[in-house]
Amino acid sequence: MLERIKKDPVFFISGLLAIVSCFFVHPDKEYLGYIDFRVLAILFCMMLVVSELVILGVFDKLTNKLLSRVHSSRLVSLILVWLSFFMGMILTNDVTLVTLVPFAIALMKSFDDRKTLTFTLILMTVATNLGSMQTPIGNPQNIYLYTHYQMEIGSFMLMMLPYSLCSLVLVTIAVFILCKDMKIQHEKETEQKQISGVKLAVCIILFILSLLVVLRVMHFLIAFAVLSVIMLMMDRKAFKGVDYTLLITFIFFFVFVGNMGRIDVVYNTISGIVEKSPVLTAIASSQVISNVPAALLLSAFTDNGKALVIGTNLGGLGTLIASMASLITYKFHAALPKAKEKSVNYIGAFSVVNVIFLAILLGVYFIIR
Repeated sequence: MLERIKKDPVFFISGLLAIVSCFFVHPDKEYLGYIDFRVLAILFCMMLVVSELVILGVFDKLTNKLLSRVHSSRLVSLILVWLSFFMGMILTNDVTLVTLVPFAIALMKSFDDRKTLTFTLILMTVATNLGSMQTPIGNPQNIYLYTHYQMEIGSFMLMMLPYSLCSLVLVTIAVFILCKDMKIQHEKETEQKQISGVKLAVCIILFILSLLVVLRVMHFLIAFAVLSVIMLMMDRKAFKGVDYTLLITFIFFFVFVGNMGRIDVVYNTISGIVEKSPVLTAIASSQVISNVPAALLLSAFTDNGKALVIGTNLGGLGTLIASMASLITYKFHAALPKAKEKSVNYIGAFSVVNVIFLAILLGVYFIIR
């Protein structure tokens, strides 16, 4: 149990909060209305398709091809950061980091510079969290808020565009400031397994079906059934790549938030705080409970969905737990063998970089609001 809590404290805390809240609002028929099954279906479908793409080796092949001719360590860092930024828009921030971070660590063994490796991983994490904010499917809180407030995809992307463009410029500048430029010689690329054209085509079709659910063109139950049946026939191993813990965590928070909304004192108090400054409240809440739970919690107390989208996305910057996806990179970095030379303190460097980015983007918010 203790090991489980260490690996995913948000899962444990969300479950505890859900159970405790049940003592204040006893289970009844309204509980079923708490759960947004559409959000859960979209998350499941996206993770299932991406899991199969990872199994097929699609992302490894694409990144290897792209990086095969690069011989500058700084350029390698820049490409990895850009890949993280743009892949986060489609694959979600956690899936992008799980896919790219191990590859980045292996790739950057070509030159022996732990400091550059550390800053590259930090900037990849920042870039993924910021790139993922541009689309409704980029991260779990966007999927939820986009669905909960019934937003239009065009207005959503236009709203986040200034922050995304500024973020891309910032991470690019940061690479040139923090990452050294060394000439490296890549090892000969190992032969990779052949990607099945049929399976790849099926994945693309299934991904499009998932997008149709996001765009409200297709009912989520149809997409869920089609994806599940096809993937069961094509490759059952893909189901192992689905983050079921995340799905259950969502259910826990749906129950907790639903119960809190039925307690008048709690509802009135939180509503008053949120309405005064929803963006700043979302940012502050994200630093303590991370941005996904913050989105779920605060959505029960305000109709200002746009402010919550901006606040929870910017709130992914800051502390290590502000975005739980950030813990993925930290775990990979912590597993590295200790460097002989003096290395950068990861958490300290991560916090400084994130606070600077958050301060700049918050300034952008106050300018354009």
